[in-house]
Amino acid sequence: MRAKERRALDTAAQPKARFPALLERPLAPAGQAAIVRPQRPLHEAARDATRRAPPSGLGLDSDAVRASMVARLRADGIACEPVLQAMAAVPRHRFVDPALAQQAYEDTSLPIGQGQTISKPSVVARMLALLFDGASAQCRGSLGRVLEIGTGCGYQTALLARMARLLVSIERVQSLHERARERLAALPFEAGSARPRLLWGDGCGGHAPLAPYDTIVAAAGGEALPPAWLEQLAVGGRLVAPTSGPDGGQCLLVVDRSDAGLQWQRREAVRFVPLKSGTE
Repeated sequence: MRAKERRALDTAAQPKARFPALLERPLAPAGQAAIVRPQRPLHEAARDATRRAPPSGLGLDSDAVRASMVARLRADGIACEPVLQAMAAVPRHRFVDPALAQQAYEDTSLPIGQGQTISKPSVVARMLALLFDGASAQCRGSLGRVLEIGTGCGYQTALLARMARLLVSIERVQSLHERARERLAALPFEAGSARPRLLWGDGCGGHAPLAPYDTIVAAAGGEALPPAWLEQLAVGGRLVAPTSGPDGGQCLLVVDRSDAGLQWQRREAVRFVPLKSGTE
């Protein structure tokens, strides 16, 4: 057998390289180390997967998406223009988990962590409209000095900021407080809006240093209203909060303070998280 044929047979008998693409790469120049790019470490991938980046695109930033939600609220009987204008302006999807962003403009409550939820748009709109039903708010054209109990994700806080002269919001769960602070800091506030003063603390005690308040609204319900809320409600002011109803469930309670004292009204049934004291 000739030498040329023997070399060809020897080459064919050798096992093929498992990763020919690697073998075909040119060697690094002399004196220069080859650069190897491994896959990203798993802890970095996990970190990026849980990063709370505001969702964008998908039409969620479109005015038309919020306009559609407002149109549904009008059809359901919400007629308070300041509330509807605020809800048409504030991007609700920026206050929910990115995985739930597509549901942000449906009339549904969504989890926000720590056993808490963001209320349905119809419930938020109804509560805020009740605040404007008060004679004092109608005369002012705004909610004046506002105390919010339960910042939660910060969505209702952003709405209130567009309708208040001063806004204090208290959250007892520190992680929710910090997340709401980040979201609200990233939100542009128009001229005339109140910059929210966000506090981490026990909302059952209200916030006496800036009392009295023209408006007090709570996003959690207990057996009875904490005395501090009633003490910090200004004459001519209105309070709206969920509380225990006569049937064992919850209902919205509206309290007005006048020179003659306090007037109480029980409104429709609702379902909110329980009011708790202390901080977490």
